[in-house]
Amino acid sequence: MSGAAKRLIPLFDRVLIKKAEVVTKTKGGIVIPEKAQAKVLKGTVVAVGPGSRNTNGEHVPLTVKVGDDVLLPEYGGTKVELEENQEYHLFRESDILAKLSI
Repeated sequence: MSGAAKRLIPLFDRVLIKKAEVVTKTKGGIVIPEKAQAKVLKGTVVAVGPGSRNTNGEHVPLTVKVGDDVLLPEYGGTKVELEENQEYHLFRESDILAKLSI
């Protein structure tokens, strides 16, 4: 993880995610055109916030932690560019579809 991503701490129930790389070549070496490439719906959690607050004002901890692989929705999240060629996305925990156990 880069230094810039370490300095960004999400607030409340936000989760900072680095999406997986797009597959641009098949196993046989054929280059896939950009229009035919599938959207990346997987990512790795880079940073998490402390959690949302309940009616008593106490933090409700998040169910994901740093290093978890997660399944993401096709649309949503906020794109954050912390450094050149490194794109991260901020999602609410409730937007994350599932944790992946690989």
